[in-house]
Amino acid sequence: MESQKNYKSFWNDKASTVQGALIAVDGSTNEEVARLTGAHSGRQVAIALDLQPGDRVLELGCGVGRIGREIAPRIAHWEGCDISANMLAVARERLAAFPNVGLTELHRASLQPLPDASFDKAYCIAVFIHMDKEDMYLYLEDMARVLKPGGLVFFDTWNISSKVGWQRYALEIEQYRNADHAARKDVARNQFSSPEEVRLYLDHAGFDVLFLAAESPWVQAVAVRRGEGVDVEALRARAQAAAADIAYSPTWTGLFSGVLDVASGRRAPADLWQARFAEPGGDEETIMFRAWFREMWNHNASAWGPAPT
Repeated sequence: MESQKNYKSFWNDKASTVQGALIAVDGSTNEEVARLTGAHSGRQVAIALDLQPGDRVLELGCGVGRIGREIAPRIAHWEGCDISANMLAVARERLAAFPNVGLTELHRASLQPLPDASFDKAYCIAVFIHMDKEDMYLYLEDMARVLKPGGLVFFDTWNISSKVGWQRYALEIEQYRNADHAARKDVARNQFSSPEEVRLYLDHAGFDVLFLAAESPWVQAVAVRRGEGVDVEALRARAQAAAADIAYSPTWTGLFSGVLDVASGRRAPADLWQARFAEPGGDEETIMFRAWFREMWNHNASAWGPAPT
């Protein structure tokens, strides 16, 4: 299939409609859900990068601007980069109200259109999970190039080292247990890393690690671009002091594990709903997961029955 030849054709195919673009980045066609998940990720980004009003910030793999919509009002300039022109078209529409937004289409595992040392901070959320490892590393190298010395980067990737991370990996394994091995696997399939691997990539790309979270299904890294006069220890102390607000919480991990049980057929969707979501209200993560899981149910209604209202 044409959509499987490379990242650009894959994601342009996924984003051939607005609904398809939203599903690809959020698993939902619901704008309310996109706002909830975008706000959650946006808060993590803002804390991890210690965002300031004068910052120029880059997002790699911005998709429809789900997170950028939350970040742009806080800073001087937000630049969203994506390899899919169709994704950027949706982002342009969703972010039209913000005068400090730029959008850059990429053509390979490179930030080539962007000049050296042109950003204060950068982030990449739920994007490296869809890349071959060589491309992940090449992007990290180029993020170091476009960041100023002392510039911060924050990103995540699937964590194969955690219990729930392995639970997520098991879904990928089952897809290929009896697959036709003469056919190429999807070019943007889910891929997984370990904390040690992430540390190694960052070191070779020119970063010093400030904080690494690996208790959830995600490896989350905060790092600083090396440079003369950069106070790495002070930056490390700040990042580690904010650890609880950056890392995914045990509540988030438990809710995600429950959704994985449903996705793998080990648990009925009604059972998870009754146990975790039937009572209205709850903390921010429960509210977000309730809306997201309801949308997941809507997309699977032919097998699961009507979703709760």
